[in-house]
Formats: sequence, structure tokens, C-alpha cells
Amino acid sequence: MTKSIVCLQTLTDEQREAVTQASPGYTFVQSEAKNPDMNALADAEIIIGWTKNISDTVLREGGPLRWVQSWSAGVDTMPLQALEEHNICLTSASGVHSKPIAQVIFGFMLIFARKFHTAIRNQESRLWIGREHMDSTELTGKTVVIVGTGEIGSETARIAKAFDMRTVGVRRSGEPLPGFDEMFETAQLKEAVSTGDYVINTLPLTDDTHHLFDASIFSSFKEGSCYINIGRGGTTDTEALVDALNEGKLSGAGLDVFENEPLPSDHPLWGMKQVVITPHVAGATDYYADRVVAIFAENMKSYLSSGRPSRNVVDYARQY
Repeated sequence: MTKSIVCLQTLTDEQREAVTQASPGYTFVQSEAKNPDMNALADAEIIIGWTKNISDTVLREGGPLRWVQSWSAGVDTMPLQALEEHNICLTSASGVHSKPIAQVIFGFMLIFARKFHTAIRNQESRLWIGREHMDSTELTGKTVVIVGTGEIGSETARIAKAFDMRTVGVRRSGEPLPGFDEMFETAQLKEAVSTGDYVINTLPLTDDTHHLFDASIFSSFKEGSCYINIGRGGTTDTEALVDALNEGKLSGAGLDVFENEPLPSDHPLWGMKQVVITPHVAGATDYYADRVVAIFAENMKSYLSSGRPSRNVVDYARQY
């Protein structure tokens, strides 16, 4: 039987060529996520991308599927248990977002430091309100606490140093990493957030991280600090966040992800002047597909030589 790769994302000619060159001996099949070629998928050894209506076709006893390359960094929407039960290797697209999302994080921080959100509202109202009323500050010398020190968190820390910021990280092990002045274990989250002028949440959604940012954590934040979430909405207890904003514990929140998306039009977050909302677009970039293809090509080299990809292999126990 011919070995095949089915891609559920539309690639350019150059990207398709990169996949085929990295995959000698494999037939490449371009399909569409909204209208997938089920016959091709049934015969696929490797799938690039995923869509929810293909599980019964590809996850079956004795099927040829061996590896799925996710098109996204987060895999919380994928059938992790079924993939594990069928001994399918899953690799994520972790790393493709690090540069665009880090830039969004600094966009949020600069908005709050330099009061751009207030200036935009004043412009819309044709109001000239001078510096004596704007209460602007700068990032220099401020402390940024980065919860989740993977590629996004590490890129954020790297850029923070260019702004002369103090960088504090939070990770499971608490082991030090380059670019961070101090590192805490996840169990020390309350202590860590109490030091931050800006707290950045880059976490994936897992059983362990669900509502990790709850009322007890927000109560530990430094008075007047800002919270930025570009990880997953479910890591934050939204009601607790709203309360922290209403009570003035937080002076601002930059939110790209939410527990329920789209965010309902009647949700109180929409009306909060100290909140800046983006609709889960922080990772958007014109380099996205090129970067995923590069990850796939690197993994394909390992797959051909050892039978297993080497980069971004998902740990089913940790769910990322």
C-alpha cells in the first residue's frame, strides 16, 4: 500500500513542495478541513491538521494512522484520550506563535503603561486631555511575571530585557532559565504574582491549569497591577477576574482568550474601560503556515530515521 500524508490545511505551492521534499516515499494529499476527503484520510499514515468529524474514520483498530501534526500549539480541543489509546503520536505547533504573541503581550503592556486605550477613547470624543491627567508610566524597571515559560514565555522575557524590565518566571519545576531574573514553582504562584506589575498567562488548558487563576490568586496580585491572558481562556475564572477589576485590585486586563468564545455581547468585560479585548488573534501571522511546515519537515526527518518525531511531541499525561 502506498504511504500517504493528508494535509487538512491549504498550502502554497512552495509549502507543499517543502512537505513533499521532506517526505520521500510518501504521497501527499491536499484536503479541506470543512469537507475532508474521508477515503484519503482512511488510508493516511500521517495527518497534518485536524477536524473533529474525522475521528471515527482515522482512529480505528488496525488503521494505518501513526502520527498527527497539529496545526495549532494548543491541543486541548483534540481527542487526546482516543489518540493515546490508538498509540498515535501527536505533535503540536508549539513555537509558531512565540514572536507574534510576544509582540501582542508588549502591545497590551504598552497600552496600559502609556494609556493608549484612554487616548483612543478621547480621540473618538475629540477630547484633548494633557499629560497631567493621563497618569502614564513606562515599562523600565517594572516587574513582569510570566506564568508559563515555554517558547512564548521565553520570547517575552527576552524582549522584556530590552525594556530594562525585571523578569520573573513560573514553571512546574522552578528550575532557572536564561532571560529570567527569578523563577518560581507553580505551587508558589501566589508569591510570584504578588511581585508583578504585569502578570502574563501563557498556559495551556489542562486539568491542572483549569481556573488556576481564581479569586485566591487574584487577591494575591500587587495592587494596581495588570493581567494579560494569551494562553487559554479556561485557565482563568472569569467571574473572579471581573471582581478583581471591579474592586480595583487590577488596573487593567489585556485578554485575547476567553472561557466562552465568542465572548457573549452582553458580557460585562466588554463595557470595562480598563479592559482591552482581542478576539483570539494574538497568534495570527503571515508566517504561520511556513513555521508549521518547518516543524513538520524537522519532525519528518526524525520520523524517517527513527520512526518517531522529535519536536513538540505531546505528553498525553500532561495534556500538552
